[in-house]
Amino acid sequence: MTSNALPTRTLLSAHWITAARPATLPAAVVPVLVGTAAAAGVEDSFRLAVFIATLAAAVLIQIGTNFANDLFDFEHGADTADRLGPPRVTQSGLISPEHVRLGTGVAFGGAAAIGVYLIVVGGWPILVIGLLSIAAGIAYTGGPWPLGYHGLGDVTVFAFFGMTAVVGTYYLQADAISATAVVAAVPVGLLVTAILVVNNLRDLETDRRAGKRTLAVRIGEQGTRLQYAALVLGPYLLTPILWAMEAKAWVFLAYLSLPIALVLVRAVLSGATGRSLNDILKRTALLHFAFGALLALGLAL
Repeated sequence: MTSNALPTRTLLSAHWITAARPATLPAAVVPVLVGTAAAAGVEDSFRLAVFIATLAAAVLIQIGTNFANDLFDFEHGADTADRLGPPRVTQSGLISPEHVRLGTGVAFGGAAAIGVYLIVVGGWPILVIGLLSIAAGIAYTGGPWPLGYHGLGDVTVFAFFGMTAVVGTYYLQADAISATAVVAAVPVGLLVTAILVVNNLRDLETDRRAGKRTLAVRIGEQGTRLQYAALVLGPYLLTPILWAMEAKAWVFLAYLSLPIALVLVRAVLSGATGRSLNDILKRTALLHFAFGALLALGLAL
């Protein structure tokens, strides 16, 4: 009995790891790194406990959002056997919808529990940010009017995984908001949105058939490719603005990631399609992390 139980538990754990989508988790980590580094560099403020709690809450919100997306896309019929992306546990039958729903609640509940401490530190603005972030994670593909199904996924990701996350982290560290934090949040938001755009470009036809009116479906394939190029290259145009403000020239360390960006833009504009976009998706996530980590380092120095 014991020998059979262990593989079963191991397999189930692997399915939950798949559902959490580890490759997407840097999207939650990068804004916390950049916001914390900006506070350290501009305000000379760094609170280790707050950093750890913010990072943990952000990752749990990302995991909860991934679980919710897996569940609600299945319920809406957007995930089918024709899917070109990585497998989804609900659609594949690896985890039951009831358990995925429970897992979503646990992830968001964990984020909320950590959020109590962050609210004590940052006050009511952090309460508002936390509630809106969890609500957006659910409303992205769930509820009576899913944001992602009506072309608002891109702006939602930019707002919450870019602007809100970076500026909110900065506020938790420094008890203030600065222009540097706001400007630093924009490239982070652009690159995390680029990850979503690749995903939606790959799924454009299956989303259209399922009635999922993402922005990619609305503006078409060529428009989506141009959107991706703008999102990926835009951060490198914004970096000098940070230097002209309060940051030191170290922020130009972010340019070390530019060769990756150029390769990816060329691949997308050259017409990469179907499952070949899965590799571009992974490399776009890597670019987001590389740019963010280098920018954070430059802001902190």
